[in-house]
Amino acid sequence: MQKFYNRENEIALLKTIEQRTTASAEMTFVVGRRRVGKTELLRQTFNQNKTLYFFVERKNEALLCEEFLQEINRKLDTTIYGQITSFKQVFALLMDLAQREHFTLIIDEFQEFANINTAIYSEMQNVWDSKKNLSKINLILCGSVYSLMTKIFQNAKEPLFGRSTARLHLKPFDIQTLKEIIADYHPNYSSEDLLAFYTFTGGVAKYVELLIKARAFTKSRILNELFTENSIFLSEGKAVLIDEFGKDYGTYFSILSLIASSKTSRSEMESILNGSIGGYLDKLENEFGLIKKLRPFGAKPSGKNVKYRIEDNFLNFWFRFVYKYRSAVEIGNFDYLRAIVDRDYETYSGLMLEKYFRQKLTESKQYSEISSFWDKKGTNEIDIIAVNEVEQHLVFYEVKRKKSRISLNTLEKKTEKITPDFSTYTIEYKALSLEEM
Repeated sequence: MQKFYNRENEIALLKTIEQRTTASAEMTFVVGRRRVGKTELLRQTFNQNKTLYFFVERKNEALLCEEFLQEINRKLDTTIYGQITSFKQVFALLMDLAQREHFTLIIDEFQEFANINTAIYSEMQNVWDSKKNLSKINLILCGSVYSLMTKIFQNAKEPLFGRSTARLHLKPFDIQTLKEIIADYHPNYSSEDLLAFYTFTGGVAKYVELLIKARAFTKSRILNELFTENSIFLSEGKAVLIDEFGKDYGTYFSILSLIASSKTSRSEMESILNGSIGGYLDKLENEFGLIKKLRPFGAKPSGKNVKYRIEDNFLNFWFRFVYKYRSAVEIGNFDYLRAIVDRDYETYSGLMLEKYFRQKLTESKQYSEISSFWDKKGTNEIDIIAVNEVEQHLVFYEVKRKKSRISLNTLEKKTEKITPDFSTYTIEYKALSLEEM
């Protein structure tokens, strides 16, 4: 059995909520990208408690209810008789049972109810509003389609808006946890191994688990796992995102593929796609949480010098190398794909190294702002700028795979137009490379 890593804060929060529900009902919604470990977190947290687990599959509502009743009879030491064919009846029954005893109900893939019976959410709202004051239920609603789950609970037009009492957004493993994992399974890992592990998994629990099972902890072995017949990684981008994007997925995929290939400005993308994409970019950022809009350090919020970045490491790799060369994937020409990755890896992993250090600085909690700088021509770039306003400390970082290629004198020259605005600050110039990982 694999060790369960990291999630102490999330487990503590869920335990606190459960403790409160011994006196009154609570509704928690749990979100996060597919494969990030939501279901496993809930199983680990509630493995010793009286817990019902409902998995919502796309099937007839009456058949689903039959499965749910079997779970109720098994876990609550009760026998339910009669014809129960709607989830409304099941939910009302559970809210009544929770008046007599406290238990946890986890409903996984909660967003799938929309494909079974669109009335279920409003029916749940009516039952919840009428019975929650007397019930002692710990209701946890978990979903893997981020946009739909967010809409269900945060769109004012939806029936369950305002009903949840807590929200948990599960993120990928942080850098310290990734280091702990690779050290457990590959103790003599190099910085190059750590960078590859970070680049290809991004800390997503399922990908980490698959690489552990394959004992793949070096760039070469990871690529062997990715680029092989029947590898789940090859279809993973579609598996994760098709339900998010629906019928417009082709346009979204094209945009993400361009961003992953360093076409990061809106004007660049629109010239290639031959049309306006403002609405798509807005949804990718604000509804799907897949990209981030970046402005250079010191720029006004209304400034037009904007770049976009894919936030998810694995999806960035998938769009850069798998989706872009999907015709080679379809005919199984994995040697060709490997050759392309090997050709571009130094440049690509250099960008991921920069992201690694940006994330590491963010997780250190030492700074009030962490960003980058580039001028309007796209030149004169500064990789990372970190500011601590309280201590009046400003640090400029140059990031390269090889330390010997970094010149702090050149970095200092690049900052000449920025530093006059920080005359009272302590200013430092630092080099970050594979050695500092």
